[in-house]
Amino acid sequence: MRISGLDPDNLTKEQIAKLIFEGIGDDGQSGDCIFVFGSNKSIKYRVPKAVELYKNGRAPKLLFSGGTVWEGQSNKAEALVMMEKAIELGVPDEDILIEKESKHTKENVISSLMILDRAFMLHNLRRILVVTSTYHMRRSYLTLKTYMPKWIEYTLCPVDDQTTRKDNWWLDAEGTKRIETESKKIIEYIRMGAIEDDNIS
Repeated sequence: MRISGLDPDNLTKEQIAKLIFEGIGDDGQSGDCIFVFGSNKSIKYRVPKAVELYKNGRAPKLLFSGGTVWEGQSNKAEALVMMEKAIELGVPDEDILIEKESKHTKENVISSLMILDRAFMLHNLRRILVVTSTYHMRRSYLTLKTYMPKWIEYTLCPVDDQTTRKDNWWLDAEGTKRIETESKKIIEYIRMGAIEDDNIS
């Protein structure tokens, strides 16, 4: 079934599970760069995963993307905060790229194009490892496919948080709200043409 054929206001639990979680997993391939989407919890969940991939030799560079300044955390853009954490965890600063202007997922991708071109020349990029929360991965992946060059392939490296996992998202009110909101966003963005459509079984 095409995602665009789903009714965002009448989604079943099974449809939501397929939309958010099906086919979202690490295929084990290595790439040119690890692309990390920012969030208010990226330090806790996403940065450690990205550093682990880097230290395992999966890609030689990390790109931290995000310009939001989270109240109560720091007066710096999230990309800078993620960079500092990665350095603290042992990544040399020369292997870190930052994009600190974007405010949402689409801008993460578009604003990172210039950063990637300057670092690699876009025509040399073949595979990007994508790090974000599991529930956010489908939209991130489709956004990358829509706005990045078509020859680039992706390895999805999702990170679970405490309340939006495949096995528990419906058990917590906050997790349920986050997953349901994300599901509607994906369908609505596809219907308006902002991101590519995709199949779920």
